[in-house]
Amino acid sequence: MEHITLLLAIVVVTALVFDFTNGFHDTANAMATTISTGALKPKTAVAMSAVLNLVGAFLSVEVAKTISGGIINEEGIRTEVIFAALVGAILWNLLTWLLGLPSSSSHALFGGLIGAAVMSAGWSAVNGSTIVTKVLIPAVAAPIVAGLAAMAATKLTYKIKADPEAKATAKGYRAGQIASAGLVSLAHGTNDAQKTMGIITLALVTQGVVAPGSNPPLWVIVSAGMAIALGTYLGGWRIIRTMGKGLTDLQPQQGFAAQTSAATVILASSHLGFSLSTTQSCSGAVMGAGLGRKGGVVRWSTATRMFVAWGLTLPAAGLVGAAAEFLTKQGTWGIAVTAALLVGGSAVIWALSRRQPVDHHNVTADDLDGDDSGTPGVVTTAIAAVTPPPAGSVAAVADDGLKATIHAPAPGDPAAPPAPAAAV
Repeated sequence: MEHITLLLAIVVVTALVFDFTNGFHDTANAMATTISTGALKPKTAVAMSAVLNLVGAFLSVEVAKTISGGIINEEGIRTEVIFAALVGAILWNLLTWLLGLPSSSSHALFGGLIGAAVMSAGWSAVNGSTIVTKVLIPAVAAPIVAGLAAMAATKLTYKIKADPEAKATAKGYRAGQIASAGLVSLAHGTNDAQKTMGIITLALVTQGVVAPGSNPPLWVIVSAGMAIALGTYLGGWRIIRTMGKGLTDLQPQQGFAAQTSAATVILASSHLGFSLSTTQSCSGAVMGAGLGRKGGVVRWSTATRMFVAWGLTLPAAGLVGAAAEFLTKQGTWGIAVTAALLVGGSAVIWALSRRQPVDHHNVTADDLDGDDSGTPGVVTTAIAAVTPPPAGSVAAVADDGLKATIHAPAPGDPAAPPAPAAAV
């Protein structure tokens, strides 16, 4: 580490900040369904997930090697490009966290990296075939495969068990759900923690600290694992709420099926070096489990917002990364301005999030359409306004907003209107 310059140190710290945001952004992947079904208490769930993310960071380096030597050409890439890429990824992560959208931290990083590299050295700096085979194809295939597997597993679970609502059965599935949630956390560590390892290794290559194609040094593995574990422990409660309650209502059987399916897809991709989105895999599995239960409902309005965020992640982070690289190319003052914009943008997003905070106390609240105090939201209020009153009463609303109920007159009441004449 004696060869690390000030710029490289800034890039390493920024990469670890991204890793931290990746941790709390993706906590929902493993623990949202476990928390929503009551299998684990919120704080216990995120603590367990943090430990297993740290362990998973030490199990493989295949994905890290894909990031450091596959997405872009290492030769001719300046360290400032890595910094600009991280700026784009961090800001997109924070924005989608504020909105409670489970978008892909992985694709935010890829988008920022691609945008910054193209701004720096043109399209020749990007390995198009690697992006297609190890990023785009897994991005489409992973949520579909995980969703179909979860749907099939859910259908099978309800078919082979005559009384899935029995107390003993639910208890057993909750235990299985805890185990499968741990497996997802472990898988997340083997995939997402490595992306930061790959970015830091790429930065080290640009400074000549390590040779191209090298594995991440041990200090990089340890620091990346610690950063993602700390972010996971803090808990991305807004996204946990969306995944656990916003997409569909899950029973323990469905949660177990969703998490097992997602973990299988993530571990297989990590073994093959595919840098897929764990968020998309887990979200697809949750929707598949929701559709697998008879009478289960997926909230497609929430799902649609999520799909839009998925589609925007790569280009949006790419544009921010390209803009940041344009600034860093101007010299020291450009790097300083980029850093100031990153800190300022992050502070603004954090301040906005404090207006309606979501934490472990209200993460399982059912008032998804309103704020966290239980106040009905716009949709709920609109539905109530157009719902007809019960038969036998008329709702009258005074100018001051107070409601009074005028009961229909009983038969024979002098105030009752005369009955219509019978047709001749």
